[in-house]
Amino acid sequence: MDRQAGLSVRVRLTLSYAGFLMVAGFLLLAAMWVFVLRHLPAYTPVSGGVLIRSFLLRDFATAAGSVLLFLLVFGLVGGWILAGRMLAPLTRITHATRLASTGSLSHRIRLPGPTDEFRELADAFDAMLARLEAHVAEQQRFAANASHELRTPLAVSKSLLDVARADPNRAADPLVDRLHAVNTRAIDLTEALLLLSRADRRSFTREHVDLSLMAEEATETLLPLAEKNGVALETEGDIAPTTGSPALLLQLTTNLVHNAIVHNLPAQGSVWVTTELRSRTVVLTVENTGEQVAPELVSTLTEPFRRGTERVHTDHAGVGLGLAIVKTITQAHDGTLTLTPRPAGGLRITVELPTASPHLRRLAYEAPPRTSRSRCANSSGFPGYPNSPSRKPP
Repeated sequence: MDRQAGLSVRVRLTLSYAGFLMVAGFLLLAAMWVFVLRHLPAYTPVSGGVLIRSFLLRDFATAAGSVLLFLLVFGLVGGWILAGRMLAPLTRITHATRLASTGSLSHRIRLPGPTDEFRELADAFDAMLARLEAHVAEQQRFAANASHELRTPLAVSKSLLDVARADPNRAADPLVDRLHAVNTRAIDLTEALLLLSRADRRSFTREHVDLSLMAEEATETLLPLAEKNGVALETEGDIAPTTGSPALLLQLTTNLVHNAIVHNLPAQGSVWVTTELRSRTVVLTVENTGEQVAPELVSTLTEPFRRGTERVHTDHAGVGLGLAIVKTITQAHDGTLTLTPRPAGGLRITVELPTASPHLRRLAYEAPPRTSRSRCANSSGFPGYPNSPSRKPP
């Protein structure tokens, strides 16, 4: 929600402290005037001379101004320090809340000190995070265990169907082929659920990965599918060093390219895969032609088992978890996923991941330009030619 910018709580508390000191000092000086100074006669004999009231009031006004100025400075400095110390627990709670909003539920505040309002809030938040983490872990264990348990019967049924289809003496029965297709989709769905659970738990070892190599490998693998669908498939871009799981990042890239090929125009469509190296991030962009996508439907495309405005069914190529897996892998690598409808039809999907260490970025710029391969597939199955992209440092 967009809100109007305003003063921070620390600034408001500082101004409140300083204002309170100024008011207290002014009241004290006013009390001295009311109860003491205004009752003095014009001339008061003192030892060694005469005390003139006008001179005394002039000196009092000068001293009062100096005192009020000191109280103002003291109130601002002291108020800023006190407000910072008082709001320090709130800063820790805010940091933990932001971590939880990114999907990290293992972090705890564990606020030290005596029991007060902040301590009660932190303890309640820690208890909520513990319950959420236990609930999410239970769901993940259930999905993983269910997928593991389904693997064996699905593999057995697949073997039986393969034997039945390979039997030369069997009569032509479309039901066997239909069952084989349904079984294959169930196996793909099981493997996708296992991958989704693994990425969501972030149970992987981070390694140095070149995202441009992942893009090339994915396009090489899916080139036959692009040729079959009559889709032109092109890749180009910069060397894109990042850190993460090579297997998961390859799965992310493969899912994006596969999705772009399948959800394309019936014929003569195009898919563009590019990588870009920026100052702090690497960017993978997969763009395709296709049908017009309403902007309000874009946010639903990453939901499991969704395809545009319809739920997937057994006749659809895929299991409906492609973009959901992409979103989970992106979040597990501390990245961002952006889906944008193209004005001419189709989608532009951008994955932005943190770049690798500065040393690897420097090596990427100093290395000779590496030509990214471009594969143009058409209905006749003729490949295209390599394309040499320019590499521009940010």
